[in-house]
Amino acid sequence: MYTDFNAMLKEAYSRSGAVGSFNWYNYETLRGIIDASNETGLPVIASFGAKYLKNMSLETAAAMTRSLAEGTRQSICLHLDHCSDKAVIARAVRAGFGSVMYDGSSLPFEENLRNTAEICAIAHACGVSVEAELGSLAAGEHSHEGSADDREVYTDPAMAAEFVSRTGVDALAVSIGTVHGLYKSTPNIRIDILKEINAAVRSPLVLHGGSGTPEEKLLSCIQNGISKINVNTEISEYAVSRSAELLKNERPHFSVLSLKQAEWIKEIVSHYIRLFACL
Repeated sequence: MYTDFNAMLKEAYSRSGAVGSFNWYNYETLRGIIDASNETGLPVIASFGAKYLKNMSLETAAAMTRSLAEGTRQSICLHLDHCSDKAVIARAVRAGFGSVMYDGSSLPFEENLRNTAEICAIAHACGVSVEAELGSLAAGEHSHEGSADDREVYTDPAMAAEFVSRTGVDALAVSIGTVHGLYKSTPNIRIDILKEINAAVRSPLVLHGGSGTPEEKLLSCIQNGISKINVNTEISEYAVSRSAELLKNERPHFSVLSLKQAEWIKEIVSHYIRLFACL
């Protein structure tokens, strides 16, 4: 069932669970994500990052998701991840994405707020949910999001409450110590800051940088307001490492390799879907 993520996140927030948001870039990753949703019987967010427009167009991504989600009884949301270009976001809305993320985290507060409010007005009029970000994450190892120059800026709880109130955004991505990519050292996840944000905002929060974050920390984040967790790098690393391991000893037909890659994606995504659901 192809849907938006507003209802998904509100339901998860109400029961102190979270929905997994997994990045995809081709048929194999998308199929693995949807197969994982079917296997677990739980909803999933298939995130197509704006930086993967070289891999396929927004229209192709939407058509592929509709096709693979057709007939499934689980809720599948196609989400545009990390986009700061309003024109691209408008195209995603027209193409049929269920939710979009406007990333103005590098902008001054008021500019980020104004742009997010504008995106919300457009998207909500079309029945599309909006995620925004306040604060910023540093870049870790093998990060394919952001840049090496990114620096960590924790989200301010009072500013988060004002931001959500004035924009009407459906979900807010916060910075509490995770990184894009894999950690270069032991992570310091600030659950104390998250608790303050949750108490101030009282609406679904998003955690970017789920890859490599200790599971006990992820569960603690979920218990304190995180309703959506993004995983990207770990999916790529797992599929690439399994492919490299196979190709050391075998030379399968590309069609067979494709099926194996979809299966590997399903394995890791299924694990995280169950973990995040807290069932």
